[in-house]
Amino acid sequence: MTDGRGKTTAEKIFSAHSGTDAVAGDIVVADVDFVMGQDGTSPLAIRALERMGVDKVFDPAKVAVVMDHSSPSPIEGVSALHTIMRDFGKRTGAKVYDVGCGVCHQLIPEQGHVVPGDLMVGCDSHTCTYGAVNVFSTGVGSTDGAAAMAAGKLWFKVPETMRFTLNGELPAGVFSKDIILHIAGMIGADGATYMAMEFDGPVIDALSVDARMTISNMAIEVGAKAGLMRADAKTLAWYEGRGSRTPAPVDPDADATYAVAHTLDLSALSPQVAKPHAVDNVSPIAEVEGTPIQQGFVGTCTNGRLEDLGIAAGILAGRKVHPDVRFIVAPASKQILLDAMAAGYIQTLVEAGAAVVTPGCGPCVGTHNGVPSDGENVISTANRNFKGRMGNSNAFVYLGSPATVAASVIEGRITDPRKYFTGGAL
Repeated sequence: MTDGRGKTTAEKIFSAHSGTDAVAGDIVVADVDFVMGQDGTSPLAIRALERMGVDKVFDPAKVAVVMDHSSPSPIEGVSALHTIMRDFGKRTGAKVYDVGCGVCHQLIPEQGHVVPGDLMVGCDSHTCTYGAVNVFSTGVGSTDGAAAMAAGKLWFKVPETMRFTLNGELPAGVFSKDIILHIAGMIGADGATYMAMEFDGPVIDALSVDARMTISNMAIEVGAKAGLMRADAKTLAWYEGRGSRTPAPVDPDADATYAVAHTLDLSALSPQVAKPHAVDNVSPIAEVEGTPIQQGFVGTCTNGRLEDLGIAAGILAGRKVHPDVRFIVAPASKQILLDAMAAGYIQTLVEAGAAVVTPGCGPCVGTHNGVPSDGENVISTANRNFKGRMGNSNAFVYLGSPATVAASVIEGRITDPRKYFTGGAL
């Protein structure tokens, strides 16, 4: 290497995809392995392609559009956008994930479109989710997404990296969502702006792939471009049977240079809650416990996976949702819905009083499905809680783990879920 030092995961991936000796701060043109858009952004990208005079994509097997944000369509305008996406797929051969398939950030890795070592872009800010499976994935605007769809490459500024080494062992009733909320509260919503984040240490090693995705998903909430983790045996096992591509894991060098490095011991971490109206307005649950709620939501690209539904079902088994609370569940994909049905989670949740909605983004984005009323408090597993996020600027959104949401909807107020865990098990 020209500068005589080791490289971060981000620097290695950009070097491999640009054919250069890329280091933080460099501007590179890099080949992308996949490009994705959702129903809020894909129509804009499609129109940009039309303005460019481009009538095909660089590789139909490496482009997908997903209907997840307003799915099924709530209004005729959205229906027209969905038609644009379907027509685009027919015209170009790009993959179309239609209504009910699920959230883009679950589908892209679940269907094997990206594998460890990849570089991909998506027209959605939470594309950083796939960093959990060792993919440098980042959100771009619709015009940049269109350029990537057309050319199969894009320009990037190689980011510096902020490293988090997470030591200790999570207490019972504390989960990956609590980790990333704690970090958001610690460094602030702009604490990692235009950086990559790397997460490692015993806590990460102990987490499932589902749980790791929760952390990487929220890297953007502190300004980061990506939230990267190593591809270990769990990652590779998760990929078995998901497409035909071979993973090419990338580890950081031992002597890599980091802009910032944090080492945290999480053995005493308590459940965390982000209070309205900012994701970094985070408190230990003791400071908000007892706050009345009118709605709870488990789902989204942050916490709509099988493990999340299982955690909620484990707490709600044999119990009922409080009569003054609405509880909405949105599985992150059709496959997760099927798996959750097979595991008995859906029956448990419905019997407890949950309303299960179509796999997709559900109430998170605020276009349909569970818009709260004026003055109502919502406890949600989503990644954002700014004013109006769920469709009503006069409501108040709190963020927590699936366990925190499940415990809270039982009691009708924000509740510490640790009371439902004994010795590490329900």
